Amino acid sequence: MIADIEAWANLAIRWLHLVAGIAWVGSSFYFMWLDSHLKPPKVPRGEGVAGELWSVHSGGFYHQMKFMVAPADMPEELHWFKWEAYTTWISGFLLLSLIFYVGADLNLIDKTKADLATWQAILLGLGSLAAGWLVYDGLCRSRVGQNLRLFGAVWFLVLTAAAYGLTRVFSDLGAFMHVGAIIGTVMAANVFLIIIPNQRKVVAQVLAGQAPDPSLGKQAKQRSVHNNYMTLPVLFIMISNHYPMIFAAPLNWLWLAGLGIAGWTIRHFFNLKNAGRVEPQVLLYGVLAFVTVAVLNESARPKPPTVAEVPAYATVRAIVDKHCIACHAAHPTHRGVPVAPNGTMFDTDAGLQQHAEKIYTRAVATQSMPLGNETQMTESERAQLGAWIKAGAKVGS
Repeated sequence: MIADIEAWANLAIRWLHLVAGIAWVGSSFYFMWLDSHLKPPKVPRGEGVAGELWSVHSGGFYHQMKFMVAPADMPEELHWFKWEAYTTWISGFLLLSLIFYVGADLNLIDKTKADLATWQAILLGLGSLAAGWLVYDGLCRSRVGQNLRLFGAVWFLVLTAAAYGLTRVFSDLGAFMHVGAIIGTVMAANVFLIIIPNQRKVVAQVLAGQAPDPSLGKQAKQRSVHNNYMTLPVLFIMISNHYPMIFAAPLNWLWLAGLGIAGWTIRHFFNLKNAGRVEPQVLLYGVLAFVTVAVLNESARPKPPTVAEVPAYATVRAIVDKHCIACHAAHPTHRGVPVAPNGTMFDTDAGLQQHAEKIYTRAVATQSMPLGNETQMTESERAQLGAWIKAGAKVGS
């Protein structure tokens, strides 16, 4: 019963995280687009109107106006874009906790890297989130934060260093997800601690008949732009668990950095395009970064272990039974694994054959399974398993 509750909780939280993330990213993309398409009003619209835009959608016409700081009089109803960010972070943190903290011994701790106790791993994970925000916020408030390009370069190096450090102490996937959690925490904290409070201060100043402080809007805009550029890298990390050739590679921190460059560059191309500057070379740089990572990743990947002869099926069955079916079975016996991950079960001959190529990718080519090599699968066993799969994965021989 507990296992069923955990599985349904995982589904509910993951679904909520996805939906909230779409809403948050969508509003970020939209407002960056809107800002770049505003034109000075042809007809005077009142004091402080910096730009306006007419648009059409779903059979209706919309007229948007942006005030440089704030309107002279506040409307009775004002919509605040905040819950998308808060819900995304809360659901993401719950998911991180459920998978990597409740299941720390399976999904976060890799004793071949660091023999951490569960509480130590959790504190280290939480500490990385707090440290990420403190470093980021300090950079924003320094002179570095006044130059978008310089800030971007320094923040990129900080995140790369975090990726390198975390992959030295956590499981590969656990490290990747914590880098994503650092970025997500920074983005949500920008909304919660800077953007919304600054907007509230401006509203209070207008209602009090005071001149709004333009520095508040400038600071909020700075953080909003940063959030926009961090969306594509964090979205990649959200789906990276599907790509062990990245997260389980020996230089995984470097490939993550390279794909981060690709994401930031591609986002920059679209921001420029929205502002009326079509610069295809910028998009080309992003594509080039992606291709470079792919080529270098393939060339740097160790060759899968091999053996001269194809082993008998009985040998392969024994290897799989020893190292795999504690999790990948109709009724898993591994603590913290209520159901077979991704529905892949190897406890029958048919199941083993059906998923043979997946087994080769995870256990032989990338050696990302068993997680943290918990069962101490040897190179010889991986080689035998790989030889059997490459020979056709025949059972009964």
